Amino acid sequence: MLRFFDFVLAFFGLIFGLPIMMMIYIIGLFDTGSPLFRQERVGRKKKPFILIKFRTMNVETASVASHLACISSITRFGRFLRKTKLDELPQLWNVLKGDMSLVGPRPNLFNQTELIEHRNSLKVYDVRPGITGLAQVSDIDMSMPELLAKTDAEMIKGMSFSNYFRYIFMTLAGRGQGDRVNQSK
Repeated sequence: MLRFFDFVLAFFGLIFGLPIMMMIYIIGLFDTGSPLFRQERVGRKKKPFILIKFRTMNVETASVASHLACISSITRFGRFLRKTKLDELPQLWNVLKGDMSLVGPRPNLFNQTELIEHRNSLKVYDVRPGITGLAQVSDIDMSMPELLAKTDAEMIKGMSFSNYFRYIFMTLAGRGQGDRVNQSK
């Protein structure tokens, strides 16, 4: 039943969000020259899929987890997109396609072996990855792989209609800071 809500909310989110996304796309052309960011991520049953987001970092930035990227890689417009979480809007397409859910564990990269190991042992990959979830609204990101995997497993075990909508509303209300970025560079 949650897949039905994923589909309907993503469909209407894309329709009503289209003017905002077009504006972000146009500004992104001036900001980085390449406003969309595509990256292979680990999906349900550990199958790869291409995640789509608005680009928040310079084009030359290495393809690593956000907490390993340098803060200097983030553009000024990218900071705004990350703070408002508008960089996540294109992922509604991933939800519509069935690669993701609105609520679930954030999809990681295949090179995050420690996180994959922890998530695998807790069967986190049995569900679709999501745009938001318990870890995101609790400020737990991929820089804490063991805690993240445990929090993801806790969310999956306690998933209900009320929690599904609670995590969405908490995210829309501004809870969670997103993935940390390396502050040292």
